[in-house]
Amino acid sequence: MITTRQLCYLDALARHQHFGRAAAECCVSQPALSMQIHELEGLLGIELIERRPGAPMFTELGIEIAQRAGVILGEVRDLTDLAQHRARVLSGTLRLGVIPTLAPYILPRLLPQLELGYPDLRLDLVEAQTKVLLADLERGALEVLLLALPLKAAAVEVFHLMRDRFLLAVPADDPLPETARVTPGEVKKRKLILLEEGHCLRDQALDYCAKGRWTVASSLSATSLATVMQMVASGYGATLVPEVAADVELRDDRVKLLRFVEPQPGRSIGLAWRRTSPRKVDFLALGQMVKDALNAPARKQCIRHERAGLRTEI
Repeated sequence: MITTRQLCYLDALARHQHFGRAAAECCVSQPALSMQIHELEGLLGIELIERRPGAPMFTELGIEIAQRAGVILGEVRDLTDLAQHRARVLSGTLRLGVIPTLAPYILPRLLPQLELGYPDLRLDLVEAQTKVLLADLERGALEVLLLALPLKAAAVEVFHLMRDRFLLAVPADDPLPETARVTPGEVKKRKLILLEEGHCLRDQALDYCAKGRWTVASSLSATSLATVMQMVASGYGATLVPEVAADVELRDDRVKLLRFVEPQPGRSIGLAWRRTSPRKVDFLALGQMVKDALNAPARKQCIRHERAGLRTEI
């Protein structure tokens, strides 16, 4: 009979495409992992992996079976969660994924409140781009995601949390005053710096640029918002910044943030989880905690934000 251990080994090998790394994740030796997969092939009566030097190459049927193994493992985790977390809200372990343009700005506010309100909760956090998080959610490695909406995933349920408006970050010596409201024409005059491909914030900024019918300098991109902001501070151009990041990114006096005219560009922030997950009550409680955390902005920047008219809308 096929065992969940064999499916776990197959799933790890499919993700890592390397016997050594898959064995390390599963905390077994490489020969033990290889033997279990060979036994699985015998039980199924098919070849899952081509035996050749170098990286493993899955057969066409092996790819499909590995994908189904990931789904089965996710269902097993859901079954365990149903038994372990039915009695108390937000208790035990919760595997949360967060995109990089939210993690440094929301988690420092959220985690202390979670620790105070739900002391029996243990959070396992993963920070990664949306595509990676969705893949981990589908296979059950993560239970809930905090990210930008909408999502193109039919098997996922979402819960809207807030509208995160975009601000224009420019060098402090930019001729526009902090009280100005930026028009598309003003943005068009400036060289935009964006995150590298794969970040949803980049795609959202490009969508706004497309509506305004201007282009972005493709040679200027960075791996993190902090790097982009340093480029702006050094006078290399301007960028679109999520308002949720204003408390952190406005600490550099070489940068100022300007609000757009209506309708202001922005993004929708929410939670996402598998529709089959039994922990919806937990996820809704987590969503309320996120809202509460964002309704209590850091006091350090309040005076400057109020002068510029910056306030996150929940």
